[in-house]
Amino acid sequence: MSTSARVRADACPGVFATHDAADGPLARVRLPGGAITAAQLEALADAADDLGDGALHLTSRGNVQLRGVTRPGLAGRLAAAGLLPSPSHERVRNILASPLSGTAQKLASALDEALCADPELAELPGRFLFALDGGQGDVAGEGADVCWREGAVLLAGEDTGLRVTAERAVETLLAVARAFLRVRGTAWRISELVDIEPLLRGIPGEPAEPRKFEVNPGLPIGPIGEAIGVAPVFGRLTSAQAREIAKAGNAVVTPWRSILVLGSLAADTGLITDPDAPSLGISACVGRPGCAKSLADVRADAARVGRTPRAHFAGCERRCGKPAREHVDVLATEDGYLVDGAFVPVGELTRTLAEKEQQ
Repeated sequence: MSTSARVRADACPGVFATHDAADGPLARVRLPGGAITAAQLEALADAADDLGDGALHLTSRGNVQLRGVTRPGLAGRLAAAGLLPSPSHERVRNILASPLSGTAQKLASALDEALCADPELAELPGRFLFALDGGQGDVAGEGADVCWREGAVLLAGEDTGLRVTAERAVETLLAVARAFLRVRGTAWRISELVDIEPLLRGIPGEPAEPRKFEVNPGLPIGPIGEAIGVAPVFGRLTSAQAREIAKAGNAVVTPWRSILVLGSLAADTGLITDPDAPSLGISACVGRPGCAKSLADVRADAARVGRTPRAHFAGCERRCGKPAREHVDVLATEDGYLVDGAFVPVGELTRTLAEKEQQ
């Protein structure tokens, strides 16, 4: 897409600029690297109960959304909890980091601090995305505009051949972001630019032959050393579940709508802890009644489907929240669904997706 294709301003929601959803204002809270302390998780749970719909909704960028925020006071609560370090930068703190990489998590924190300290970078579009991959190949495949993958610099998912050390990763990613601001025109993402060469001009580093990296997205569900990977159904974390996680300790919210809990979690929380749970293969946008554009209650329809291949249910052609990795596309229509482009009545979804799993 060329830069001329963008004719409207980026309306990506935040805390101060909420989205007017059918179920009320939607606020997005950025969690750079997905990291959140137990106290911050408690604060979000309280905000969800007091100001919103009583749940934290995980996003495909490792952030949290509060829906139905009809009462005032959210910004003050977030600031007090340390979740709003720079009001002017709150929509541009879009940073993914490998949940299981200590190096990537530390770099994400440093990147966020440096990003918020630069007034120029507050002008980035709300969709511009940074990523720090510790070599696992997990977040490198999530469509970041600029990614550091254990030395390699990737733009829009492609290796540039530039190699920089971990010590220079933060300054390199921010230099690319500043260069993007100078040349972007009306573009929101690096993938929309015709020429990306200016983005790397003058950035020091070692040249290498560009390579095709393997990607391995996702967090293991179940015990991981002294931690545990869990997933709320459809990424909807109730305030009670959030408080149970907070009792266990700090956590990392992932871009796969799962959570790395850095402690021992109580057994009966309603969270998915079984890596073979059938519902792990299904994701869905919020659908009806939360979204006025949705043509169906996609979560209710998805919940009636048994074990499936990895599938994403979308209520309209925007396909909000669709995963970056390969999946079966299940798109609502007025009288059924298009499954990978072929019409399927609602009553035939289970059979059709079961056949997909066998293929």
